[in-house]
Amino acid sequence: MTLAETRDLLERLRRGETTVDVVVRALQAAPFADLGFARVDTHRAVRQGFPEVVFGAGKTPAQVTGIAARVFAEHRRVLVTRATLEQARAVRRRFRRAVHHPVARCLTLEQEPLPRRPGYIAVLCAGTSDLPVAEEAAVTAEFMGNRVERLFDVGVAGLHRLLGRLELVLGARVLVVVAGMEGALPSVVAGLVARPVIAVPTSVGYGASFGGVAALLGMLNSCGSGVTVVNIDNGFGAGYAASQINALAAEAAEAAAAPPSAAPRAPRPRRRPSPSP
Repeated sequence: MTLAETRDLLERLRRGETTVDVVVRALQAAPFADLGFARVDTHRAVRQGFPEVVFGAGKTPAQVTGIAARVFAEHRRVLVTRATLEQARAVRRRFRRAVHHPVARCLTLEQEPLPRRPGYIAVLCAGTSDLPVAEEAAVTAEFMGNRVERLFDVGVAGLHRLLGRLELVLGARVLVVVAGMEGALPSVVAGLVARPVIAVPTSVGYGASFGGVAALLGMLNSCGSGVTVVNIDNGFGAGYAASQINALAAEAAEAAAAPPSAAPRAPRPRRRPSPSP
């Protein structure tokens, strides 16, 4: 059961359109589906607002297909990250509407897209070699109902490339900044904006980059305020966090635009009966 379905069920109970027993039975349903090789968390969307995401690495095509099918049956959407070509082919054989994003190494399947929140998330990367991680972040954020603006190959070796698109950078509600090598780009961006910056170190670089550790340490030691760092190559985590931030911003904007509710009237003081003569 999704969060929206739970709310709808409770609203129907409040309106008298269903019974307490029906609601109890729905809420007593097991919070996971046991597939033998996996226990799919069917209540993830109720707790976190989005269904369980399938991590494809290390799983067989049959396992990915089975998990994805169960999530889709429950929530009508599913995201698979780190999907191989073989896994994508297996899922698409069962679900023709599934979309493979080869650069992002993701697979998406949905009954219909989520409505786009106002505002946008900017995903930047320093070099073309960082594209797989940046696209993973972008696809994740888009699939979760956000508009995403991409700005790629704007690393510090040619800073004019970034400054030439400054309007796009400044207009974002939250920014995901992906970089390998020395990992300097998030610090530069953080010095230009008054928005949250999620830094993503990548494993791109020569020997002393230590598979992304150099970029990770550089980002953790950033002098730019407001920089949050995720794990090496974790584009998914950055895109997910950016979506949560944008969702909060959208909720705040909606609340601010709503007309103020009328203040409740103070109860009238009750007249004390006059004493009998």
